Amino acid sequence: MNDYQGKDFAQRIFQVHSPESFNALCLEIFLFQYQHNAIYRRYCDLIGRKPDGVLTPAQIPFLPVEFYKTHLITSVTRKEALVFHSSGTTGDSPSTHPVYDPALYEQSILRSFTLFYGAPDNYCFIALVPSPQEKADSSLAYMANLLIKKSGCANSGFYLGKEQSLKDLNEKNPGKKLFILGLSFALADLSEQYPGIIHADIIMETGGMKGHRKEITREELHALISHGLGVEQVHSEYSMCELFSQAYSSSKGVYRCPPWMKVVLRDPYDPLAVLPDLQKGGINIMDLANIHTCSFIATQDLGSLAPDGSFTVLGRFDHSALRGCSLMLE
Repeated sequence: MNDYQGKDFAQRIFQVHSPESFNALCLEIFLFQYQHNAIYRRYCDLIGRKPDGVLTPAQIPFLPVEFYKTHLITSVTRKEALVFHSSGTTGDSPSTHPVYDPALYEQSILRSFTLFYGAPDNYCFIALVPSPQEKADSSLAYMANLLIKKSGCANSGFYLGKEQSLKDLNEKNPGKKLFILGLSFALADLSEQYPGIIHADIIMETGGMKGHRKEITREELHALISHGLGVEQVHSEYSMCELFSQAYSSSKGVYRCPPWMKVVLRDPYDPLAVLPDLQKGGINIMDLANIHTCSFIATQDLGSLAPDGSFTVLGRFDHSALRGCSLMLE
């Protein structure tokens, strides 16, 4: 990899503040990744989307996220990397995402969080997720640990399995707001088993119910948390192992992206066709911070998109729909 070009991208990603600057950098990163990412280049060639035919961001191909389960997705030749794996499901291969520049990853996390919530040192963070010691390859554990460190609060920490101790925290953090970041099942359990145990300013769920509790809708989950823990709105975070960046929702599951991240929808029956606003379709993500792997990901999620760029997640495709994407490389 050309180190100068990599540094140039890293500097410019967080200077994106307009559709024009996003689109220009988007096309440059596409060309870079087409040239240096063998798996992405092969995929683009097989579907007939080479650089000479990609003149606008709308023409950029999105790599099906399933390829992170079967191939090493990389646009660099470095070997040293922080490696994240998805949690996966029983019998399913986890995704693998090498992070070649942890400083860039941390910058993306902190800039995005600060954009939506202010500086981390305004908060005491209560993390109801596994710690890095328990789950060293978890991007969520890494993110939670970074926010805990940046909070500068002695009581910030990982409390999964230690929920009873939360009752002592309400009066111990003068000048700090309490921010609970938790897996869905952990927040549901806390709401039912220890209602009213803690008075948080912000409660954010990060998904993660399957295999732990009976599946319920997002609306049911948020109602359970609101009732049990006494908050009007439950916030949400949207990200995944294969991404660098996070989108956030402050209410009703409506997510907003930082300036260097964008969601577009694809036709469920034609994965190369982009849908207009307000329709339902597969969620494709442009994450410009993913410069060392692939910035253009076709997820397994189904969603809707509003004209202002905000989006909602409606569910996931079934295996037959996912099979349609996988066939492209067979």
